[in-house]
Formats: sequence, C-alpha cells, structure tokens
Amino acid sequence: MATRVSVIPIAFDRDQAQKTKFGKLTFRGGLNVFARSAHFGGYSALALNASGTSLLALSDAGSWMRASLDYDGRRLKGLSDVTLGPILDRDGKPLRSVARQDAEGMTLLSGDTRSGTALVSFERDHRIMRYPFTPERFGPPTGEVSLPKAARGMSDNLGLEALATIRAGRMEGTIVAFPERLKDRNGNLMGFLIGGPAPGTVTVRRLGGFDLTGAAGLPDGGLLLLERRFRYSEGVKMRIRRIKASDLRRGKLIAGEVLLEASDILNIDNMEAIAVHSARDGQTVLTLMSDDNFSAFQRTLIMQFTLP
Repeated sequence: MATRVSVIPIAFDRDQAQKTKFGKLTFRGGLNVFARSAHFGGYSALALNASGTSLLALSDAGSWMRASLDYDGRRLKGLSDVTLGPILDRDGKPLRSVARQDAEGMTLLSGDTRSGTALVSFERDHRIMRYPFTPERFGPPTGEVSLPKAARGMSDNLGLEALATIRAGRMEGTIVAFPERLKDRNGNLMGFLIGGPAPGTVTVRRLGGFDLTGAAGLPDGGLLLLERRFRYSEGVKMRIRRIKASDLRRGKLIAGEVLLEASDILNIDNMEAIAVHSARDGQTVLTLMSDDNFSAFQRTLIMQFTLP
C-alpha cells in the first residue's frame, strides 16, 4: 500500500551542520523519516539499486518498504513513492508470529530493488530464506539455505543480523552471514562463508564490546561491517569497519580497518542496516538505516557517506 511519509533533513553533527568529514568518511546527507502507519518502522535490512535512487528495506516486524531516494546534486534530500507491504511466509500469507517475522539481514541475488530475488536472514526462528519479489509482493519464499553446524550456538535474539554477497575477486558469489554476537573461545565474533569456492567459518576481532548489525559487499570484493554498542550508562554507539578482500579467508581472524566510530553526541540512532552503491561520479556510497524499535524515543534515520 502507498504510504505518505514526512522527512526532515539532518546533519551528522548537530553543532557543526556544515561539517562533512567524519573519521575516514564524507557525509553526503541524512533524513529523519516519519509515517502515520503501524507498519512503518523497525528497519533492519537494506538494499539499493545500482544508481542509488531506489531503496528496499525489511522490518523486523515482518514488513517491507520500497521508496525512491531523492537528491539535490550529490546530497540526499528526500524520500518519495513509499510503498509498504507484508513479508509472506511459505503459505503465501503474512508472517504471523514474532519468531517468524524477525527479518534482520538481506542481500540481493538477482534483479534490483523493484523486482528480483533476495536472501533474507531471520533470528529467533533462525533461518536464511530465498525470496522472489515483485513491485506488489515480497515472497512467498522458494527455498532455504542450510546453516553451518556452528550456527546452532546462536541465542534467540542474537541471531543472523548481517548478510552480504561478495561481489568480485576469488570469493565472488560467496554469501557472508554474521550473527549479532556468536563468540569463539577467545571472545571474538564468528561468521560464516556460505557457498562460493571456500565455505567455512571466519572470525572478526571484537573491539570495545561492539556487536554486528549489518554487512555489505564492496565493488572490489571486500566487505563493510556495521557495528553497534549500547549501554544504558553511555547511550548508543556505532562503528563501520572495512574488510579487505584478501582477508576474507576461512579460519582467519580479521581485524579490519575502522572507517568511522561515533557516539550519540553525533546524529545517530540504533543503526542496523547498510547498503553500498556506486554514484555517477564513481564514488562508493554507503547508505545506513536505523531501527526505531517502534519506540517514540527512537527514530528512523537514513544517512549516506562516501568512502575515501
């Protein structure tokens, strides 16, 4: 169903609205998005089309949103043509239970944000499903990806948060899946390489108590990881790390490169989704989206940065 939204442009630094350099990234614009719909919010998974002009997002309450991203030159300025709908289960009906609805990660296998096929990861009822979709429907699913044995150690609400496809290089076509917080014996974060030439387990060094919330493949075969830390005593923080293509190897402990780390002194919220596209000028653009948890005290934010 078509839905009317309201949008307020935001700066990343409230006190220095003209500032664009943060860590190793350049801020390209942000939006605070509102809608009078019980089905709007909770966005945890994100995909963009190749030009960055269309967005597909999945909610952890079992719904999808498609919208057009509007720009003023390079700067993100608005959201239009917003449509909401339910994610369908195997029986062709909307996902019913909370355990079945909790979509957290998505990666496109074919097509674009309007029509194609995606893999979607769910937590609580842990699974990765293959979803065909059209402009009017998302699903029902046509298959399921077998999870590695190590995935059995995932907690109910700490399941598969991050899902991405390696887009180039020797690992091209590999699906990378990361639980939010599945730790090895040394306290580092475990993930899975599924399919591709060398499936197996990878481990990311856990830094500063952050957990994983999103992932996106880079054009060079590398990977971006979106991370979050929340403590009642200090608020919410986010971090973006870049993983080199050469580091994506079975059994390797990966540190990666920190591109940005931010606390809620800056304009962030519960950042859970990340996507990548290439702009007309050749720059690699990161789009982030927050999960408002359907709370009056949290926001649905969309913001963009470019890589150096």
